Amino acid sequence: RMLFIENLLIGAAAIVAGIGTGVLFSKLILLISAKVLAVDNGLPFYFPLKALLLTAAAYAVLFLLIALFSSVMLRKGTLLALVKAEESPKPQPKASPWLAVLAVLLIAAGYGVVMAFAVLQIFNFLLLFGGVALVILGTYFLFTQFSVYFMRYLQKKERFFFRKTNLLTISELMYRIKDNAVMFFLVSIISASAFTGIGTTLAIGDPGLSAMENPYAYTYPYFEEEAKLGNQHLSIIREELEKGGFDYNETSVQPIFSANGMKLVKLSEYNELIRSLGYPAETLGEHEAILTPSTVTEKNSYRIHGPAYEEIELETGKEAVTLQIAKAETFIAVPQGYGEQFVVSDSLYEKVKKTQEEQGEYGFVIFHAFYVKNWKDTGDATRAMVERFNESGDYSYYLNSLYIDWKSAQQKNGILLMVSGLVGIVFFTFAASFVYFRLYADLARDEQQYQMIAKVGLSRKELGTIVTRQLLIMFFLPMLIALIHSGVAFVALQQLVDFSIVGHSLKIFLFFLTVQIVYFFITRWRYLERLNKIIQ
Repeated sequence: RMLFIENLLIGAAAIVAGIGTGVLFSKLILLISAKVLAVDNGLPFYFPLKALLLTAAAYAVLFLLIALFSSVMLRKGTLLALVKAEESPKPQPKASPWLAVLAVLLIAAGYGVVMAFAVLQIFNFLLLFGGVALVILGTYFLFTQFSVYFMRYLQKKERFFFRKTNLLTISELMYRIKDNAVMFFLVSIISASAFTGIGTTLAIGDPGLSAMENPYAYTYPYFEEEAKLGNQHLSIIREELEKGGFDYNETSVQPIFSANGMKLVKLSEYNELIRSLGYPAETLGEHEAILTPSTVTEKNSYRIHGPAYEEIELETGKEAVTLQIAKAETFIAVPQGYGEQFVVSDSLYEKVKKTQEEQGEYGFVIFHAFYVKNWKDTGDATRAMVERFNESGDYSYYLNSLYIDWKSAQQKNGILLMVSGLVGIVFFTFAASFVYFRLYADLARDEQQYQMIAKVGLSRKELGTIVTRQLLIMFFLPMLIALIHSGVAFVALQQLVDFSIVGHSLKIFLFFLTVQIVYFFITRWRYLERLNKIIQ
C-alpha cells in the first residue's frame, strides 16, 4: 500500500510539473511548429484545455497501472528477502563463447538483409522486418553474452589486468555489464529507434525528395491548339523569374505515341533537357532507342538491373521497326512522364508524328520546363505567377511548381516530423535516465565497496579514474551501438534517395551526443562528489 501511494504521488507531481512546463513553453513550441509546418503567418497562441485534460487523464491512467504493477511485483518476495537482497553474494558472471559469436553473426546478418532491401530494391517489408529482428536479437546477445565474454578474456590477459587500477575497473565492469545487460540492450534499441526515426523524417522534408521525380522549378504543359494562351502564360513565368533575378534554362519537349502505344521522345528535344540539367548530349542511330525513366522506381530499376529487354518492336502506323535499346538512363529528364519512355532519332520521331497527323490524331501536349538551380528561393516569384494567372481568369492549375510541391510535402510531413522528434527526444531522455537511475540504485553498495578499498590505499585520483571508466562504458557503450545501428540504417536509406542525407544524420548524431556528454559530466561530478565524501 505504501509503494502504491508513493507511485501515485510521484505520478501526480509529474503530471502537474509536466503540464505546467508545457503551458509555459507553448508559445515557443508554436513558433517551432510553424517553422516545421512551413506556415508563413505563424500559429496563434491559445490555451489548449482539451489537450491538457487528455494529457492529464492519459498519464493518470499510466501512473495508476505502474503503481498497481509495482505493488503486485512486490508481493512475489518476502520482506526479509528484499531487505537482505544486497547482502547476498553475486555469482561469478558467465557467458557462452558460442552465443558471443552468434551475437556478431546475427547483427552482421541483419545488416546484410537491410542493405539487400535497400541496394537491390527488394521492397518486401517482411524481409526488412526480418533484418531488424536479427539486429535486435544480436544486440541482446551482444550485451548479455559477448560483453561478459570479452571482459573474461581481458581478465586472462594478466599483464593488462594487473596493471594499475585495471583489476578493479574490469572486475567491477564485468558485474555492472552483466547486471545491466538488459538495460543496455533496451537503451541501445530505443536510442537507435530515436535516431533513425528523426533522421528519416528529416530526410522526408528535404527539398531533394521533391526534386527526385521533378528536377524542374516549373513545368507548364499545353496543347498545340492552345498555343496563344500557353505563350502568354510562359511570358508571365519568364517575367517573374527575370524580375526575381533568377538564371534559368528553358526547354520544351513534345512526347508522342506510336501506333502500338509506345511513348516516344525526340532526341534533339531530349538533349536540350539533359543539357539544362548538366548532362552531356546523346547520339542515336536510326534503329536505336534510349529507355528513360519517368519515376524513381523505374530509375532505380534501370540502375540496378538495366533495361528489361534488348530490343523493342515499334509500329509507325505504316511499318514495323525493330529498335535496339542503346542504354537505360538512371536519371529523370522528361517532365511529368508516366510509363515507359523511349528516346528515338529525330527522323524516326517525325515519321511517326506525320503518320499520326495523317490519321487525324489530336495534337499532343507540349511541356515547357524551366530549370532553376536555386529553386528553393522562388517562393515570391511563384506566388506572383499564381496571382497573375488567377487575375486574368486563367486558373494556374496547369502550372507545376517544384517550390509548391516542396512546401506541400513539408506541410504533409510536418506533423510526422514533430511526432517523431518528440517521441525520439522522449525515448532518448528515457534511455539516459535509465542509466542514471540504475547507477544511483547501486550507490549504497558502491559507497561501502569504495570505502573499504580506500582503507587499503585507494586515492581520490584513482577513484576518479575507476569511476570515469565505468561511467564512460555505461553512458556511451549503448549509444555507440545505437549510432552504429542508425548509421547502417542511414546508409540503407541513402540508397533509396538521390540527395545526400549525411547532413541530417550528422545533425541528429551531434545533437544527441552533445546532450549525452553534458549528461555524463553532470552525473560524474555528482557521483564522485558523493563517493569522495564517503572515503574521507
